[in-house]
Amino acid sequence: MLRIDRSTGLVVSHTPAPRKRTFEDLEMAAKAMREHEERKESIFKQSVDAERNKADLMEKKFAEALRKAKDAPADVKPLRKFDLD
Repeated sequence: MLRIDRSTGLVVSHTPAPRKRTFEDLEMAAKAMREHEERKESIFKQSVDAERNKADLMEKKFAEALRKAKDAPADVKPLRKFDLD
């Protein structure tokens, strides 16, 4: 609620709106906190697993690139744009 001076048009005072309650009681707030912690832990475990698998994936990609490099002929020079003129 705002109180405005009619003559000057300036705000004299204000009363903020009442804040809505996020939770009905303390038990619901504690339950929400536990669920939030469980979600954080789950996301952390997923990121740890992804990092573990990342090293294996990079090893496989490196082995594949190394195999392709060994199979490719070594005496062929790559073409450059000005070689085609």
